[in-house]
Amino acid sequence: MDKQKTIKWIKAAGIRAIKTMAQTAAAMIGTSAMFSEVNWKITLSTAALAGVLSILTSISGLPEVK
Repeated sequence: MDKQKTIKWIKAAGIRAIKTMAQTAAAMIGTSAMFSEVNWKITLSTAALAGVLSILTSISGLPEVK
């Protein structure tokens, strides 16, 4: 892979991971009856894990990067 493709892949994978983390955090927050009941430690760790899994999934290929 040349440098330009690598940079494009990193950018696309990063954006996808951030979106996945945001969606996961929103889902975790939405499961609480009240905002004060949100377990932030679990929410953040779950979102971080989702981000890592998104990056690992992106290794198999991204449709945005040909």
